[in-house]
Amino acid sequence: MKVFLGIVLVFYFVLSSCENKKALPSEKGASLDSLLLKYPDSVNLLVKHGELALNNFKYDIAIADAAKAFRLDSSRTDTRMLYADAICNNPAIQNADVSKAQYHYKKLIDKEPKNVRALVGMANTYSFRQDYDNSFKYINLALKINPKYRNAYILKGSNYRVLGNLKLAKASYETAVQQDPSFYGGYLMLGALNESQKDPLCIEYYTTAAQLQPSNPDVLYSLAYSKQIFGKEKEATVIYRKMLKLDNKYYEANFQLGYMKQFIDKDLDSALYFYNAALDVEPRHIESNHNIGLIYEDKKDISNALLSYAKALKYNPDFELTKERVAVLKKRL
Repeated sequence: MKVFLGIVLVFYFVLSSCENKKALPSEKGASLDSLLLKYPDSVNLLVKHGELALNNFKYDIAIADAAKAFRLDSSRTDTRMLYADAICNNPAIQNADVSKAQYHYKKLIDKEPKNVRALVGMANTYSFRQDYDNSFKYINLALKINPKYRNAYILKGSNYRVLGNLKLAKASYETAVQQDPSFYGGYLMLGALNESQKDPLCIEYYTTAAQLQPSNPDVLYSLAYSKQIFGKEKEATVIYRKMLKLDNKYYEANFQLGYMKQFIDKDLDSALYFYNAALDVEPRHIESNHNIGLIYEDKKDISNALLSYAKALKYNPDFELTKERVAVLKKRL
């Protein structure tokens, strides 16, 4: 559930073209969702709803809104833009989707050559294809028009990250959050980079992200896990418990609580409780099944250990850690 921080970028903003300033249907106290139920063919509502879905990583909702809005009125810049961005943010994006997005971004750029959102969108399609020369070309075109455009720096940082230039990646992400200090995604990216280098500075970046998103379990998970791996287990425990109050289906939090109970506190019974809580939500969680097997081994209960390992291998027959333990135990039988 940890936030995905690759090249595929969610663009966190609402297009500011004049077309987006058309009046929205409104009723006092009505939510956007309720308005859409009443006015399902309102293009303005669909665009607004789709943009919010992109902001919150809700791809399925975003692509549904975008496709419908574009179908209802393909002449508008905002509907085509939302549609192209929604395509690019599909976690399962295919080569044909990249081509489709490129087509729409080209249409937008032909119509509005200084549309920085479209230019960065086009750059992103080239990043998907690992054509970084053209990606940087469009990024730089956008920055010439608007040197403060946050998303250009985000994509630039992601390109540098893939290319292995972590120094320039960090510099680009830093510039992005300087342009928009409220952009929590930038702090997550900086945190992830530092975490990958085993630098505890990641905790500071994740802390800032969590301050901006105190009720976002994914952000809290990044902070909790960074504290856990850098020896702040008690603080991590508090955050994991907070996450579970926000979302009791967040099984990774229970897994990490179990992990700390097992390997740090040596409290096997408590560890079992948390692993089973994780499996109640996600029975296919391989690591929970594997670690339960380890606990039963420590308890000298070989039958239940093998049973737990069998569950892990059921969902991933190639999980090496479990295969090794099964081989060891079978030699003892």
